[in-house]
Amino acid sequence: ANAGIIRNRLKIEASINNAKQFLKIVQEFGSFDQYIWSFVNHQPIIYKWEKLSDLPAKTALSDVISNDLKKRGFKFVGSTVIYAHMQATGMVNDHLISCPCHPQFQTKG
Repeated sequence: ANAGIIRNRLKIEASINNAKQFLKIVQEFGSFDQYIWSFVNHQPIIYKWEKLSDLPAKTALSDVISNDLKKRGFKFVGSTVIYAHMQATGMVNDHLISCPCHPQFQTKG
């Protein structure tokens, strides 16, 4: 058996459901990108964390987005999952201020 295959029926049904809800958002906003980035005014939030223990697993904003998605019918979109999405897509920049990838070290050019 392939361990990488999702076998949980609820997760499979949720994936199908979420795809349908995703298409509704695209219809309403023009793209999922327009919808999701509207929560941060289409600009990344740049944090100035000093140590890894400062980084949150979720925030008030990820709570808001999670709740909005749930109201729209999405499943398995808790605040921690949403915050991870925000990190992965660059909506929030959680690089430590000592990290060379933090915007304070970046030069425009």
